[in-house]
Parts: sequence; C-alpha cells; structure tokens
Amino acid sequence: MNTTPIKRRQALAAGAAVVTLGPLAFAARAATASVGQAAPAFELVDVSGKPVSLAQFKGKHVVLEWTNPGCPFVQKHYGSQNMQSLQKDYTAKDVVWLSISSTAKDHGDYLAAAALRDQYKSWGAAPSALLMDDSGKVGQAYGARTTPHMYVIDPNGVLVYAGGIDDKRSANPADVKTAKNFVRAALSESLAGKPVSVATATPYGCSVKYASGA
Repeated sequence: MNTTPIKRRQALAAGAAVVTLGPLAFAARAATASVGQAAPAFELVDVSGKPVSLAQFKGKHVVLEWTNPGCPFVQKHYGSQNMQSLQKDYTAKDVVWLSISSTAKDHGDYLAAAALRDQYKSWGAAPSALLMDDSGKVGQAYGARTTPHMYVIDPNGVLVYAGGIDDKRSANPADVKTAKNFVRAALSESLAGKPVSVATATPYGCSVKYASGA
C-alpha cells in the first residue's frame, strides 16, 4: 500500500495511545448510542463536500467505521486488505458503508478532505462515503473511542452491533487471518433476518483524536 502521505506522521502513529475498553468502561463513557435502540441521527459532509445524512439510508443496513490513517491499527486492517474486503463484500449486497474521521484539525494525524480522500483511494478503500466529523460531535454521540470502532445499523435504524472489528486486539496484520470478525458475523446474521449473536465487543485501537471540548 502507498503510505507516502502519512510518512511524516509515522512516528506519532507508532506511539499512538492504544485503547482497549471493557464493557463497563465503554458503558460509562458512551453517549447516546445504545445497541437495541435507534441509532443517533446525523448529517456530515463527505470529502467532496456533499452532505450525507443517516436518514437517507433508511431501509438499508449501514456500517459506521471510525477511522484515522495515521493509526497503526487502521493500517493493519487496510494493509492486510481486511477492511477493503469487508467494504466490497457488503456494499455489493446493498449495505451502505460510511467511514468517518473525527480527528481534530489541530492534531498531527489530521488530514484535510482532499488528502484524506487520496490516502484511502491509494489503499483501494471502497466505502459508500468518507465523512468529515472535524468537530467530533457525531463520534461523541456514538461513543466512538478507538480507530477503528465499528457499528452496524439495521434497515429499521436500530443499532445491532457496536465494538471492535474482531477479537485480535493487535496491530499485527498477520492476526487478521485467525481473527473472529464481529462485523462480518453481525452483517451476515442481520442480512439473513437473524438476531446478531455477538452484539457488542470490546473496541480496540488508537484513541480517537477529538477536538478539545468535543
């Protein structure tokens, strides 16, 4: 993968704070979003400046992926093609995939819209949209604490999964092969009309680089 736009920040990425939140810690810090309840409504602009709202996808499954290309855990899932594989497999099944950056403008990992778009394009990413949440308000509404941090919303607008992408809490790309992918399982079950067997899991990765006061 091409990492040219992020080389200047790799030292920061390598030392990024790693967060693994257990169920009690997550419950204490989560805001509005709750599995089994309606997902919080939001509207953001994508990297081309187009407004995108959750409401416009009513009737479809939606995945929310909190992301930051400067994070080694994000690099793990893109460098191994794990994230792109999920995106391609499920958007082909009419699932909407929204990748969201909540990185503050004053943080070293921040990329403006055009640079962010180019970085994910160079990785072959295939989300339905790449959204800018510079204020961090949407991330805070969902209680997003790590990159990646994953959410699955069903066609009724109900949050049916929240947590880590899988059960291998490392930045080692080799671990993808033996990991239990919670997002794939949740989507497969929900698309088949079945209840999601693992509806929450511990999120892991780098801390979301929220703006002060977000």
